[in-house]
Amino acid sequence: MTVSLDAKAPLTGGELDAVPEARVEGAPVMLRLSNIESSYGPVQAIRGVSLEVRKGSIVTVLGANGAGKTTILKTISGIVDPQKGSVWFEGEEIACRDPDWIVRRGISHVPEGREVFPLLTVQENLMMGAYTRRDGAGVEADLERMYGYFPILRERASQEAGQLSGGQQQMLAIARALMSRPRLLLLDEPSLGLSPKLTREIFEIVTRINREEGVTMLVVEQNASIALATAHFGYVIEVGRVVMEDTCERLLQKEDIREFYLGVKSDTGRGQRRWKRKKQWR
Repeated sequence: MTVSLDAKAPLTGGELDAVPEARVEGAPVMLRLSNIESSYGPVQAIRGVSLEVRKGSIVTVLGANGAGKTTILKTISGIVDPQKGSVWFEGEEIACRDPDWIVRRGISHVPEGREVFPLLTVQENLMMGAYTRRDGAGVEADLERMYGYFPILRERASQEAGQLSGGQQQMLAIARALMSRPRLLLLDEPSLGLSPKLTREIFEIVTRINREEGVTMLVVEQNASIALATAHFGYVIEVGRVVMEDTCERLLQKEDIREFYLGVKSDTGRGQRRWKRKKQWR
């Protein structure tokens, strides 16, 4: 299915055919953050953030630059240690553990900006994603599976990753993360710097992986239109705090979301510049 990137077009949560919502609602909680606070030196980035991700679901976190979205993912993956709160993954506390330990437990992180190894070939990058594995036959099978999802990577297998386009590097970063066979995939701004066409292609592949492989996903994204059309459940974060949470279908109908994230002007606010009005979440 093709999703419209026109903010004024009607969208419904899960429009890109991810795992059916009915299967997600009764699924167990895979990831739970409780009252997390994380900082960079004296700067507090997230303040008392709590969220849940159910097994098999796609959950999105929306917010402006500097809201704390990336810090949430870094806290989960062990790059940033929280000062307070807890992170539970499949019933096990994982806060403040080393990133490699967390990867071995089944969480992979696709960082903002892709962060591929530019001087390694595409295939070498993919094999780096499987560095924790010792099942050679399984790794080879998964390599072929990644080439099936991303055919352009097969064509560029012997090419240095630094020579790929932005969209191809994003595909490589996602495929590399999947090579560790994660049960939870963290995606940080997968549409960053991409054209609408490439953004749609990336999200179509993401939802296909969720549907066919059952990989649970937590997606941080500024493109609210396509994120809400893809995910089952969403959180809105501002200045390090969660200010709204609901199913994506319901979030798409909320006036504040439509105005501040989808660009649909409110009938009650005509003639007022949005950045001069106090945002009051409903």
